[in-house]
Amino acid sequence: MFPTYDEVATWLPDLLSGLWVSVQVTALSLLIGIPFGLVLALGVLSKRRAVKALSLFMVEIGRGAPALVLLQFIYFGLPSTGLMLGSFTAAVIALAWNTGAYTSEIIRASLQSVAHGQREAAVALGLNRMDELRYVILPQGLRVALPALLGFSILIFQGTSLCFTIALPELVSRAYEIGSTTFRYLPALLSAGVLYAGISIPAALLVSYVEKRAGLYAHR
Repeated sequence: MFPTYDEVATWLPDLLSGLWVSVQVTALSLLIGIPFGLVLALGVLSKRRAVKALSLFMVEIGRGAPALVLLQFIYFGLPSTGLMLGSFTAAVIALAWNTGAYTSEIIRASLQSVAHGQREAAVALGLNRMDELRYVILPQGLRVALPALLGFSILIFQGTSLCFTIALPELVSRAYEIGSTTFRYLPALLSAGVLYAGISIPAALLVSYVEKRAGLYAHR
């Protein structure tokens, strides 16, 4: 049932190669998706109907469609329109869209949680709406959103496991390849699970620490 030491030593280079691909997809998805989420959050809060409607449409599609469906749509569906994308690019686009849609709600709620008195103070100082957003609303709102954004980042990292369905050589895909050649599927997948846990658990502890720090800061 459990992998032997020799098996782990043999499989580890391939599994680490897959893990590195998973980390790369996660990093790029977050790097693109979180700023996209901020844009969508501001769009939803916009007083312009067209901007608000488009932003809501992007959010609802990104949240309503499972990440697996977005992956399949972008990788297998878009080629029918003449747009061919590699599995890595398709994975980043799909997960970035999913990230943007979900984090937009986190960011929007955090921006709206900024005390009304802070807005009034910005007006009293003569700040225009852009400066108010830049210097008052965003710094405080994003501080509130940070723990939730970090927690969601762990989910995106784990969600990269879905990318094996579009032939991306990430961690789960590597584990399946090992299983198909050795017929040791359970030990191979168990090894992949240990690597996922090796990143997810410390990351979860970091999120807990940040949440506590944010709570202490909020009560000062």
